[in-house]
Amino acid sequence: MSCGKEFVETLKKIDYPKADSLNGEDFDWLFETVEDEAFLKWFCGNVNEQNVLSKEELEAFSILQKSGKPILEGAALDEVLKTCKTSDLKTSTLDDKELEKLEVEVQALQKLKNLKIQRRNKCQLMASVTSHKSLRLSAKEEEATKRLKQSQGILNAMNTKINNELQALTDGVAKLMMFFRHSNLDQGANPLVFLSQFSLEKYLSQEEQSTAALTLYTKKQFFQGIHEVVESSNEENFQLLDIQAPSICDNQEILEERRLEMVRLQLAYICAQHELIHLKASNLSMKSSIQWAEENLHSLTSKALGKDNLDAKISSLNSEILKLEEQITYIKDKSLPAVVKENAQLLNMPVVKGDFDLQIAKQDYYTARQELVLNQLIKQKASFELLQLSYEIELRKHWDIHRQLENLVQELSQSNAMLRQRLEMLTDPSVCQQINPRNTIDTKDYSTHRLYQLLEGENKKKELFITHGNLEEVAEKLKQDVSLVQDQLAISTREHSFFLSKLNNDVDELCDTLYQGGNQLLLSDQVILLWTVWSYVSQLCACTHMCTLSSGVAVSQVQIQGVNRAVSSS
Repeated sequence: MSCGKEFVETLKKIDYPKADSLNGEDFDWLFETVEDEAFLKWFCGNVNEQNVLSKEELEAFSILQKSGKPILEGAALDEVLKTCKTSDLKTSTLDDKELEKLEVEVQALQKLKNLKIQRRNKCQLMASVTSHKSLRLSAKEEEATKRLKQSQGILNAMNTKINNELQALTDGVAKLMMFFRHSNLDQGANPLVFLSQFSLEKYLSQEEQSTAALTLYTKKQFFQGIHEVVESSNEENFQLLDIQAPSICDNQEILEERRLEMVRLQLAYICAQHELIHLKASNLSMKSSIQWAEENLHSLTSKALGKDNLDAKISSLNSEILKLEEQITYIKDKSLPAVVKENAQLLNMPVVKGDFDLQIAKQDYYTARQELVLNQLIKQKASFELLQLSYEIELRKHWDIHRQLENLVQELSQSNAMLRQRLEMLTDPSVCQQINPRNTIDTKDYSTHRLYQLLEGENKKKELFITHGNLEEVAEKLKQDVSLVQDQLAISTREHSFFLSKLNNDVDELCDTLYQGGNQLLLSDQVILLWTVWSYVSQLCACTHMCTLSSGVAVSQVQIQGVNRAVSSS
């Protein structure tokens, strides 16, 4: 409990108005200064409901104040009593026996007062020591409370942080578990995030349609049996085709037929060249004859020729014709057949070239179609390989996650097993309580040794070892002493109450004697003495009350020590 709360509890104890509405923490600042702290701690520890005036006493005092009568207190009352003269009024005189009896009682009360003063001093000393210890313990308690609050704050922060991390981990695990659920659940509540969760029916149907269309295309574009090559998955079949290969192209009969066809073409070419040459020669001779006739006719018309000149010219022309015919015969029989034959040999080149061009065109056509089909097949194979690679990568990631989760589960199971072992160890009675406890007290147990010294008191004989049995014996002895002191205190309390009641009766009789039923005080030397005795008696009553309080505090301390002893011994 803080000092402010203790102050508020003290105010509640003395019935301070509106004490319930006060907050103890608002009064902690009052205890910061040393002077105020000492007074407030004394106030909280000593003031109770007995120190508060009752309503009847307050009303009587207020009536006395309102009456206007002077009220003498303290030193002023002593001065007035000293200056007062003996009154000549008739007062009831006391007998000598009663005076002697009162003197004896005063002496007895004086002795009792001295005894009570000694006890009070001892109790005050013990109270001061106890208050000093309580102050030190309260300071230690406040420091320990602060440390406890700091530790609790740190632990609460750590607990909050751990709870937040665990909540985040739980949320992450929940999200992760949503990804690994079965794909047959509702897609709205279970989004598809992995490739293996998607259906491949549509993709496979499209690939089958593409394969069927590609097969139909190869059947239309290539020769019979090429679709088997396309449908085959062997890589050696996906090569350029040789059109001139015997297994694919013509056989020997077709080649022989082509050779004979080339021979026929050569013969036809030779014949055609002969006819062409004859026709060209006839055409040229005809043109030259016409040209010569035109030239000669022009010359004949221009001038007349003689017969001799004409015959000579005819003979020269005939000789030239003979030479030309010989040359033509030579060319026709020897030169022309060789040239025509050579040209016929050259006729194979364009034919073969045309055939090769046709084959090359066919090869290019087939190659283009093969490249088209090959590209489609490569795309299809690449898509399948990409899909396979994606599945393999995803499978590898799943295996990695599975391995990590298995390791995590194994670590968590080990941590759980270790935690169970610790809990079992903490709850094991063999750990909490020793099977064979030591009888002797350890020399390092300073608190127990100090408790033993406090309980034992001043003992010149020091034992080498202190056992729990010795501690119990000293505690039992202290318990007996406490019970004896409590009995003596009860007897003295009864005696005090008896003396106080008797003294109150005597004081009442004295007041009746002094006032004589009036409001004016009748004083004499004996009365002054009695007033002095009465003041001493009032002081004695106050001392008795303080002694009673101190005795109660001492008993409480003894009881607390007994409890501490019981706790330490247990």
